[in-house]
Amino acid sequence: MPESQPAFWSLKPWWCQPWSILLTGVLVIAASWFLMHRWWISAPVAVAVLAWWGLFLVAVPSAYRSGALEEP
Repeated sequence: MPESQPAFWSLKPWWCQPWSILLTGVLVIAASWFLMHRWWISAPVAVAVLAWWGLFLVAVPSAYRSGALEEP
């Protein structure tokens, strides 16, 4: 890892920070439940949100740290 590489999250705007990604996901899951009261709608929404979290909170920062993603 290059020493001059900045922290991954310092390169992102406020709407792409971990707290905003988590808050948005929780709100989407809660809204799907409170608006429809159907577990069979809320469950796939929750699975999609969990996949989204896994991608943007785990996989992408990990790839950046390993050097697979390079900032132009």
